[in-house]
Amino acid sequence: MLREIVLDTETTGTDAKNGDRLIEIGCVELINHVQTGAYYHQLINPQRPVSEGAFAVHGISDAMLADKPIFADVVDAFVAFCGDARLVIHNAPFDVGFLNMEFAKLGPAAPPLIVLEDVVDTLLLARRKHPGAANNLDALCNRYGVDTTRRVKHGALLDAQILAEVYVELLGGKQTSLGLSIAEPAGSVAVEAVADSGPIAPRAMRSRLTEDERLRHVSFVESLGTNAVWRDYLEP
Repeated sequence: MLREIVLDTETTGTDAKNGDRLIEIGCVELINHVQTGAYYHQLINPQRPVSEGAFAVHGISDAMLADKPIFADVVDAFVAFCGDARLVIHNAPFDVGFLNMEFAKLGPAAPPLIVLEDVVDTLLLARRKHPGAANNLDALCNRYGVDTTRRVKHGALLDAQILAEVYVELLGGKQTSLGLSIAEPAGSVAVEAVADSGPIAPRAMRSRLTEDERLRHVSFVESLGTNAVWRDYLEP
C-alpha cells in the first residue's frame, strides 16, 4: 500500500528566512494514488502581520488568524496525520522551506526536518513532462481539465485537493477520488477517514491539450498537405 500526503501551505509572505511565517496548512491523503477522503486543515496564528501581497493572493487577514493556535500547538496533530507517508507538493522548496523553518523554531523537541529529496515535487514532474510549457497549478488544471470553479483565491486545502487530481494526471490519469466530498475549509483541524463508497464508473477520456496547443497541432497537420494520414486523426 502506497500512502501519500498531498500538501499545500499559505504564508504571510514569500521569504521564510526574513521572518515570514505559515498561516495555513492543507493536506489530502492518497492511498495508491486514490483520494480516500481523509484530510488535515489548519489555520495558524503567525504572530506577525500578513503582507498586502500575500493577502491579495489568499485573502486570509490578520483578523481571521487572531484567535487561531500558533504552530507549536498544532505541530503534533500535523505530524501525526502525515506519519511516514511520502509528501507531494507543487514547488516543494517553498513549502518545505517554511515547514522546516517552523520546525527549527521549536527547538530540541522539534520533529525531524523534511528532506527535500524525499518529497515528490509536481512542478519538476510537470517540467519533465511538458518542457517549455507553463506548469503552474492553474496551467496544469487547464491542460488536464481539472475543475477549479471553486477556486476564487488560493487556499491550502482546496489547492491540495486540486493538486491531488493534477498529480494523478501527471502520473498517467488514474482515478483520483472515491467519490466522497471533502468538507470546505473551516479553519480548524479536520482529520477523517471515509469508507469506500463502492465501484466508480470510469471517466470519459479527455484531451490533454490546451486550446492553444490543439490549434497549433491543427495548423501543423494542415501544413502537411491534403494526403497526410494525420488528417484522419484530427478532432472534428
